[in-house]
Amino acid sequence: MLKGGMHRILGTMSGTSLDGVDAAVLVTDGVEIAGFGDTAFRPYSDDERDVLRAALGAWPGSALAEAAGEVVELAHAQLCAGFSDIALMGFHGQTLAHEPGGRGTHQTGSGQVLAHALGWPVVSNFRSADVRLGGQGAPLAPFYHHALARFIKATEPLVFLNLGGVANVTWVDPAIPKPEHACLAFDCGPGNAPMDDAMAARRGARRDDGGALAARGTPETGLLEAFSRHEFFRRIPPKSLDRAAPAPDVRALSDADALATLAAATATGVALAFEHFPRPPARMLVCGGGRHNKTLMAMIAAVSDCPVAPVEEAGLDGDMIEAQAFAYLAARVARGLPTSAPGTTGVAAPVGGGELNTP
Repeated sequence: MLKGGMHRILGTMSGTSLDGVDAAVLVTDGVEIAGFGDTAFRPYSDDERDVLRAALGAWPGSALAEAAGEVVELAHAQLCAGFSDIALMGFHGQTLAHEPGGRGTHQTGSGQVLAHALGWPVVSNFRSADVRLGGQGAPLAPFYHHALARFIKATEPLVFLNLGGVANVTWVDPAIPKPEHACLAFDCGPGNAPMDDAMAARRGARRDDGGALAARGTPETGLLEAFSRHEFFRRIPPKSLDRAAPAPDVRALSDADALATLAAATATGVALAFEHFPRPPARMLVCGGGRHNKTLMAMIAAVSDCPVAPVEEAGLDGDMIEAQAFAYLAARVARGLPTSAPGTTGVAAPVGGGELNTP
């Protein structure tokens, strides 16, 4: 459906942190990246976030899931109406439930509703085909990470670490041209979600800005040692988590010690990920909201076996990489190219996910 050559593709992402919707234009043919376009962010209101939070764990057909879907569709329609000259849109939706090997995966929000509202074709439901074929359905950004590694002209293997609600890593070898042969990716542990939840419960705040509270605390080593023995970390990747990722039980700790311990837990998951990389990476580039947490970044740098830096040091936009990734994947779906592979989700063979919705 997508003609050859480069196109302006709009990608969106509403992540597990429930902060809002990111939207970004990528100029791509689904293989190469030609450039980046405008970006925008639409935060969820407190009331909208309450609706989404209440629906976590819900499956299609429930009243909670339907209410969450309406919130997601409205937010995306309002945000994306501000873009123009769009050939195609990639719409991830909001993950409410994720049980690969069980009930499947559920991202609420209708791509068809948005195609009608916005007037351009929309690719949605990126994860279900992968899960049906035995994959984890996540993470899905690795093929885009491979394209980024080649765009920045990297020559040695490197790792992209995304610090969203859940933390995930992509090891890529840019010397290998096809992403289905060049990537190993997996969720590596909790990201921002446990810290954000603790701040909401204890301080009524959205997040620990800059890691300021965690910087005043001391990680509880006993809890971290028990956490590091969780069976998830020994599982051979690919592997995935939902928002309810394993995390230390910090209820008995002071606010500062709790935040320090949760930040250290995220760093622990990153450190344990190095055991699974095929070759040592030359560097780690960090994207997602967690890269703004200076305490967390320092902890990750201290336990990593390579230099660690935010992706901005490579000239990239760390707030928009996931939205850009779904623009890239939408282009691949429209061209009939794979979007995941055994090394990224554990699916049996390279598969193209996603459903095309036309206005």
